[in-house]
Amino acid sequence: MSRRTRQRDAIRNAFERLDRPLSPQEVLDEARDDADTLSLATVYRALKSMAEEGEIVPVEVPGESPRYEVAGKAHHHHFHCRVCGRVFEMPGCVGARLDALAPEGFVVEDHELTLIGTCVECARVA
Repeated sequence: MSRRTRQRDAIRNAFERLDRPLSPQEVLDEARDDADTLSLATVYRALKSMAEEGEIVPVEVPGESPRYEVAGKAHHHHFHCRVCGRVFEMPGCVGARLDALAPEGFVVEDHELTLIGTCVECARVA
C-alpha cells in the first residue's frame, strides 16, 4: 500500500464525490478542490499506482482512453455520453440474455457492455 498523501486523498475524494468512472482529466478537475497544486502528471502516477494496488480498475470505452472506477463493485455496465464524454455506471446486467447472441457451440465466458448516446443533462440542453 502506498503512503497516504494529500494528493492521493484528493483523488480518492474525487472518486467518492462523483461516483462514476473518471478520466484522468476529470479526476484532476474534481481533485483540485482538495489539492489546488495537483498536476495531471501526478494524477496519472497516482492512478497507475492505485490500479496496481487494486484500489481502482480501468473502464474501457470503445475508441477512448480508459476511465477508472473504484474496485470491488458488483458486475455492471456503462453508458458513454457522446455529447459531454462522461461515462456513467448502469446497475444490473442482462448477461444471461447475451449468451443467446453467441454463435452455436460458442461458450461465453465474460462480457462488457457500453451503451452510447446522450446523458440526461445533455439531452435537456439539446
